[in-house]
Amino acid sequence: MELLPDWKRIARRAWSIRLSIIAAMLSGAEVVLPLFIDVLPRNLFASLSFVAVVGAAVARVVSQPGMNQ
Repeated sequence: MELLPDWKRIARRAWSIRLSIIAAMLSGAEVVLPLFIDVLPRNLFASLSFVAVVGAAVARVVSQPGMNQ
């Protein structure tokens, strides 16, 4: 496996990376928040995490303007 030469720039600008980070944060919140409060709707963070993961998959194959500069 070999990294792309401009992997740092891609990591900062790619929506697939951003959405994957959001999905990871939501998955962590899904585990931690129910331990403290029981006010939020059940499976809220699981649903939001699912949306973020699907968005990341779509962003991975869609052309993102500004990435070729």
